[in-house]
Amino acid sequence: MWSWGAIAVNKNDLVAAVASEIDMPKTQVTMALESALSVISKALRNGDDVRLVGFGTFYVKRRAAIKGRDPRTGQPIEIKAARTPKFKAGKVLKEAVG
Repeated sequence: MWSWGAIAVNKNDLVAAVASEIDMPKTQVTMALESALSVISKALRNGDDVRLVGFGTFYVKRRAAIKGRDPRTGQPIEIKAARTPKFKAGKVLKEAVG
């Protein structure tokens, strides 16, 4: 099992760990990871959820428009409504972390 301690894992670290775990070239693991991320992004862009049983669900949440203040001038501004990607951890992932 891999352990990086209290540091963030970047994509290169993840690719190296997966490649080592399944004894596959890093180039193939990189292509698979890029493809998976692309499919997830396209699904979210289309408004679909991506459920990975036991791991979690990626989904898009709508944020309503709100009034805010420009930090430089203090003037009120309108912050536009937006769609933001979210992730909810699944039971197996929560148990693995907790």
